Amino acid sequence: MNFDNKVVIVTGASAGIGAATAIQFAKEGADVTLVGRNEDKLAKVSAECAKYGKNPLVIKADVSKDEEAKTIVARTIQTFGKLDVLVNNAGIFIPDDILEPNYMETFDLTINTNLRPVALITNQASPHLIQTKGNIVNVSSIDATMVKIPKFSAYFASKAAINHFTRCIALELAPHGVRVNTVSPGPVYTEIFERAGLGGMIPDMQSSTALNKISEPEEIADLILFLASDKAKSVTGSDYVCDNGMILK
Repeated sequence: MNFDNKVVIVTGASAGIGAATAIQFAKEGADVTLVGRNEDKLAKVSAECAKYGKNPLVIKADVSKDEEAKTIVARTIQTFGKLDVLVNNAGIFIPDDILEPNYMETFDLTINTNLRPVALITNQASPHLIQTKGNIVNVSSIDATMVKIPKFSAYFASKAAINHFTRCIALELAPHGVRVNTVSPGPVYTEIFERAGLGGMIPDMQSSTALNKISEPEEIADLILFLASDKAKSVTGSDYVCDNGMILK
């Protein structure tokens, strides 16, 4: 796959799937905008991209805040002059409890981080993607269609909404030549489980997959790059699952 002269935005690019995706795009020749909240981690990802001769645009932004999210596309266009691919990857994975008084605080935080920015940034990016006949890849989860563990209802709901939002926007943008798809990973070796207090569950997650393995972030990145490439030029409105067969079990 070749992304020479392509411009790509990756949100949640400071670690995990987002970082691996940004580095892969840079390796394939793209100019990349890295978006995240942790400046130190973004700097490390930027340095990895630079090894392939690309100096990314680094934007420290909290996508849950509209005023910060709205700067992402504008700064990318100002720097690179166009936009070809948007990867909406930023998200949080935190437990909730419908019986707790603070449930709605967790719900709102999750929706405002996982779902609302996808809509907002897509709205900002779409006119530019129409000009380049570009495409969007939204990172969802197999949790959009299955409930494996309790007390993550806000996260699961946010991902289910992303899947249907993707289908709606794929239909809306299709007449303009813009494709929109989702990638739905199963368990992946990233910091997200540790931050949610679920690090100890990783061995159990491995045994609950048909292939008895957990994905590396680079595996999800490879799928994202495929969907963003001309190799998938007839694919839109689709949800590509990469879960080592967890859904099967």
